[in-house]
Amino acid sequence: MAEQAILVLDAGTTSTRAILYDAAGLRLGLAQEEITQHYPRPGWVEHDAAEIWERTLRCMRRVAAQASGVHRIGCIGITNQRETVVAWDRKSGEPLARAIVWQDRRTEPQCAALRETGHEEKLQRRTGLVLDPYFSATKMRWLLEHKPAVAAAARSGRLAFGTVESWLLFKLSGGAFLTDASNASRTLLLPLDGAQFADDLCGMFDVPRSALAEVVDSAGVLARTDSALLGTAIPVTGMAGDQQAATIGQGCLAAGDTKATFGTGAFVLTNQGADVPHSRHRLLGTVLYQLAGSRTYALEGAVFVAGSLVQWLRDALGVIASASETEALARSVEDSGGVVVVPALAGLGAPHWRPDATAVISGLTFASGRAHLARAALESMAHQTHDLAEAFAADGARWARLRIDGGMSANDWLAQDISDILRLPVERPEDVETTARGAAMLAAAGAGIYPSLKAAADAMLAPAVRFNPLLSAAARDRRLSDWRAALNAALAQ
Repeated sequence: MAEQAILVLDAGTTSTRAILYDAAGLRLGLAQEEITQHYPRPGWVEHDAAEIWERTLRCMRRVAAQASGVHRIGCIGITNQRETVVAWDRKSGEPLARAIVWQDRRTEPQCAALRETGHEEKLQRRTGLVLDPYFSATKMRWLLEHKPAVAAAARSGRLAFGTVESWLLFKLSGGAFLTDASNASRTLLLPLDGAQFADDLCGMFDVPRSALAEVVDSAGVLARTDSALLGTAIPVTGMAGDQQAATIGQGCLAAGDTKATFGTGAFVLTNQGADVPHSRHRLLGTVLYQLAGSRTYALEGAVFVAGSLVQWLRDALGVIASASETEALARSVEDSGGVVVVPALAGLGAPHWRPDATAVISGLTFASGRAHLARAALESMAHQTHDLAEAFAADGARWARLRIDGGMSANDWLAQDISDILRLPVERPEDVETTARGAAMLAAAGAGIYPSLKAAADAMLAPAVRFNPLLSAAARDRRLSDWRAALNAALAQ
């Protein structure tokens, strides 16, 4: 049994991947394809769900070919960009509209109307979430109101609304309509202590309960693939949203363990054990995972712009030719020369939750060069993480150390800067792609390759390197003071 390979499908925001692991967590194969980003209007972000499926399937088949025989693949795990909504026809199995991506801001007017009528406090108490376009429910409502094919499918009882893992499982299995509890907890429609989506929450957003999937565990035999896809039926035994999967992949299985993922956005999760989290400082309560019907929860802070800021510097401004340049540029100057970047290119997430905020670049002079701007962009990651650290501490979840991952964390300068600004040890695994590793751990536990999730994590965890704070207190205080001034300017707009 321990010789079986684990196939992970990692459907992210900018690409989809298939990764093959052995039972010790060694990567055996990888295939990856980019996902087309559609921006039909400012603030709107869409994906083609059919493209996600087709490219995921191609990646899956390429990795299966690398496995020296499909029979070696014992199970499949799925992890995905969260909150993104797919609408499809349950009979034809085809999408009814483009998927609305988690970054999309088009439903802010609906969120504002619900806030003004006093619904946010009740929603946060029950779901752990705030009223923001980030989450799935208002996206579903928008599709029903603006896409005739979606509304028609709802009237005929053929509509399926799901996040990306639900869509992929449906296509893989030929019709299983399930969502795991970690993804379901990102919709505004699942009470944190409720087994299934709640009728009254669906009613608040005018989303038909019949269009939603059954909420299930994050591990176990959830479904089996259609044998026509790979030549044999393979059990799907793990599913989790990307940030929950990364938390598991970092081995954050004990209450108080904390990880931060620096990818397109930045996401910090602190394991809260079996206690349903209730934040008083605009953090989110979420399901970390559900096993045998029992939930482990997390407190979460979400920053909307992290790696996408570097991408913007490259693609929109031409300041850099590649993301990898930023580390050398940051090291080439003693400091940012007074330049501060508040990267509110898609509004501000936790703990501010200001979808209307726009970005600020302050402190520019004739002496400012592209190295100063690149360094200030990287510094904004540590500043935003510090804001979250203060909110977590105020909620009684002070960090003792921070485990980091995601593509941006491979930058040694950034990892050290986060340690300096937080005044905490920062640990980074040798393999920073912990999202797929966490999905592999879930799938291995769900398939019985290991007797428990902890046993899977212990066996498959990647070794880590540690960064300790070095920056002087005076330099740190100056940085934080300049950041607060620029942040206040962004919030005052």
